[in-house]
Amino acid sequence: MMRIMSTQEFTLTQQEQRQLDEEGYVILRDFLSPARLEALRQRCEEIYAAQGDSAGAEYRQEPQTRRLANLVNCGELFEQLVSDPNLLPYVRHVIKDEIKLSSLNFRSANPHSDWTQPLHCDVGAVPDEKGFWICNTIWLLDDFTADNGTTRFVPGSHKVGQLPEKVLADASAPHPDEQLLLEKAGTVVVMNTHMWHGATANRTANHRRALHSFYCRWDKPQQQYQKELLSREVQDRLSPSLRKLLALDDPLNDELSSKFSRASGFMK
Repeated sequence: MMRIMSTQEFTLTQQEQRQLDEEGYVILRDFLSPARLEALRQRCEEIYAAQGDSAGAEYRQEPQTRRLANLVNCGELFEQLVSDPNLLPYVRHVIKDEIKLSSLNFRSANPHSDWTQPLHCDVGAVPDEKGFWICNTIWLLDDFTADNGTTRFVPGSHKVGQLPEKVLADASAPHPDEQLLLEKAGTVVVMNTHMWHGATANRTANHRRALHSFYCRWDKPQQQYQKELLSREVQDRLSPSLRKLLALDDPLNDELSSKFSRASGFMK
């Protein structure tokens, strides 16, 4: 579904609410303007070139994959991304409580790779007594095709309440109900990532790039402890609303996240 974006937060349509509730995802086509898309592509490549072998080390490195982590520390372009007023209402609909940024990562599937992620729930999370507590957003920097390492997902599996590796004989094998995310660059996909999902192999000659802006409920640890990772210079210039979204002044988050700075689980 295509929506006309505004500078103010809006209310989801009933169709979007049903899609998120029942299927576990919603697709926002043409969310990124061509200029914003190209700026994000260029900036990610610059950061990766500058970081070299240490790229992604703040979180994890992955076979046959380029990664970047701690991207809020890398400029206003990423600060605007995680706080986009046209995105956060979707995240709040999934989590239905106060949210905070858990991490902002870049993932690029290498050309001619054979690495397929097993189906998983992000950070190994299952819903608790309060309900769903994680939501990931995929910002497509390239087209996602059947051959270039797109995401596969099992619609409705966010309601199963179990991790796929505990249920399936082989979480890396094709699932009879899985679908492939086949969308154009500039699309953003909001996913309740209690839903089973995973990246596929990139059999093409080009990188397949995406950003993942990942959110969690206020009473859970961040995947990447923002207060520890962000430079003092960046923290000092952030607006009050961004500081709140990043949980920079939250004593509970300090207690939770300082003990849990490298969460387990894949991010597509």
